[in-house]
Amino acid sequence: MSESTVSDVRVLQVPEVLHGQRLDRVLSSLMPDVSRNRIQRWIDDGLVQINAAEVRNRRHAVAADDTLQVQPRFEPVIEARPEPIALDIVHSDDACLIINKPAGLVVHPGAGNPNGTLQNALLHFDAALEQVPRAGLVHRLDKDTSGLLLVARTPQAHHLLSQALQAREIHREYQAVVWGRVIAGGTVDAPIARHPTDRTRFHAAGGGRDSVTHYRVLARHIAHSVLKLKLETGRTHQIRVHMQHVGHPLVGDATYGRRGVGAKGLSKAAAAAVAGFRRQALHARRLAFDHPITGARIDIKAPLPADMQALMEALAA
Repeated sequence: MSESTVSDVRVLQVPEVLHGQRLDRVLSSLMPDVSRNRIQRWIDDGLVQINAAEVRNRRHAVAADDTLQVQPRFEPVIEARPEPIALDIVHSDDACLIINKPAGLVVHPGAGNPNGTLQNALLHFDAALEQVPRAGLVHRLDKDTSGLLLVARTPQAHHLLSQALQAREIHREYQAVVWGRVIAGGTVDAPIARHPTDRTRFHAAGGGRDSVTHYRVLARHIAHSVLKLKLETGRTHQIRVHMQHVGHPLVGDATYGRRGVGAKGLSKAAAAAVAGFRRQALHARRLAFDHPITGARIDIKAPLPADMQALMEALAA
C-alpha cells in the first residue's frame, strides 16, 4: 500500500466531565485506541469537525454536548511485513481473533523492533489485515506481559470494538505476582503521566490521564501476593505503575520493580525462583465482550504460562 487508508467516520459526543478541555485532549480521551500525535495530525489536516464546522486548532476548547465528527486516516502498515510466526489463536471468526501472546513477543514494530512482532505474524496469517488500522489490534500488551489480545479483522469490527473499549464494555482481567503481603483488595485511582525525565517510563502524577485499576487478593505468601486485577482504563504500563504506586511492584519488573532486593524467610527454592524471574509477573488471563457483529457474548480465559505457574508454586511451597 502506498496511500493512507480512510476508515469509517466516527461521531462522538463530548461528556460533561470534558467540558472546556482542548480538542486534542478530548479526542485522545474519547479515542484511546488512537495516539495523540495521530489525532493532532487529523486536526491539522482538517479531518475533525465540531458541530459540523471544520476546526484545525488543536487547543480549541470544546463544550459539553458538542458533537465531534472525525474522519480517521490511518497510514498503511509499511513497517510490518508478513512473517511466518506461530500464533496461539484461541478464538477466530470473520470479525475478530483472540491471540494468546507469549511473553517476549513485541506487539508492533518500533525502534529496535522492525520485525518479528505480533503485527508481522498477523499480516502473514491474514493479508486482509493490511486494510485494517494497526493490522486489527484493538489494544496492546507490553512485550514481557503474556496473555490475551483482541484483534479485529475488518475496519467495521475495529471501529465497533474500539468504541466498546472506550465505553469500558470489554472486560480485561489479569493475574500478577507482586512484592509484599497485600492485606485486602482495593482500587487504585491515580492519574498516569509520562515521567518528566525518563520518557520511556510513566508515573502516577497529578495532571496525568485518569487511570483506575481494581485488584483482589488470590493468595498471600511470606513476602509476596498473587492478585487478580481488572482494568477500568487502559493506559500504557498501567498495572505496573499503579502497583508500584501502592508499594507492591510486580516481581521481575525491571522498570518499576525492586532491584537486588531479597526477602527474609523465603526458602532457597523460592528465593531462586524470584531472583530468576526475568520479566514482569503479569498475565492477561481473561477477555470478555459482546461480539461486534452478532452481539453474542464471548468470554475467553488463558491458562497461566509455565514460568508464572512455576513461580507461584515455588512461593506457595
